[in-house]
Amino acid sequence: MNTARKALVLGATGGAGGEIAAALLRRGWQVRALIRDASRPGLPAQIAWHAGDAMHAADVAQAAHGVEAIVHAVNPPGYRNWHKLSLPMLEYTLAAARATGARIVLPGNVYNYGPDALPLLHEDSPQRPLTRKGAIRVAMERRLQQAAAEGVRTLILRCGDFFGPRASSNWFAAMVKPGRPVRAVNYPGEHELRHAWAYLPDVGETVARLLERENELAAFECFHFGGHWVDGNAMADAIRRATGQPELPLRAFPWWLVTLAAPFVALFRELREMRYLWQLPLQLDNRKLVALLGAEPHTDLDQAVEATLRGLGCLD
Repeated sequence: MNTARKALVLGATGGAGGEIAAALLRRGWQVRALIRDASRPGLPAQIAWHAGDAMHAADVAQAAHGVEAIVHAVNPPGYRNWHKLSLPMLEYTLAAARATGARIVLPGNVYNYGPDALPLLHEDSPQRPLTRKGAIRVAMERRLQQAAAEGVRTLILRCGDFFGPRASSNWFAAMVKPGRPVRAVNYPGEHELRHAWAYLPDVGETVARLLERENELAAFECFHFGGHWVDGNAMADAIRRATGQPELPLRAFPWWLVTLAAPFVALFRELREMRYLWQLPLQLDNRKLVALLGAEPHTDLDQAVEATLRGLGCLD
């Protein structure tokens, strides 16, 4: 008899969703995913791809039939209409989880917090965001907490800025130019300030291990992922070693350009709103996570940076 646990990953073609799906597969889960075009070339064959849209409740419900976990790693396309689409999409996931008894997994981020919560973020740090996107993330988590009181279990793993070989829409990719050899590192903060980075294969492994401890989890759980807490100089040095360019320049990120383009480019508007997260040190306290798992999955920084640059097409 096949007793493998089943999970639905929404956003499996993205960085976080893809790595969570890969980790679940490695640990013996059966993984389903929802995608608009299931005939798209290059999709991992180990995943059962279902044609559908995460913005359609019926598609999510059908794909979720019989699963024990639903990973909600999907965002509105093109950074557009977050305020209109994010919460309805979450409601579709909630409805599917309610029908199947599955636990929802949400890859969390630090947008929930304003400067008053920095530099060290705990699971109970006050969430007073300054941005529209941060307010949406707070509303999503509050909705999940409310649903947990009604019987829909949730697991949030909060991380710093993502990087990894399958992810291209993140701050790491903005520091280099994907698809080209690295000529400089454009760091968005002061070079001496430490910042929390989350290597996505480690994030995926952490989610998979947490789901294996289901009997030890509360109905609503939030864990902070420590990841790599390094300053701009250390990150630039890792990129220099990966590229074999010890003299690679470390430059200031062109915030002036982001400001000029923000009225016309949705992504740049989002980036500009998050600048405050680069003006103070930012660290996540992972003691609760370590207390449960014994250790946090952690790839060496040099290995993680090299794999990321290779995935971005920046290395031969």
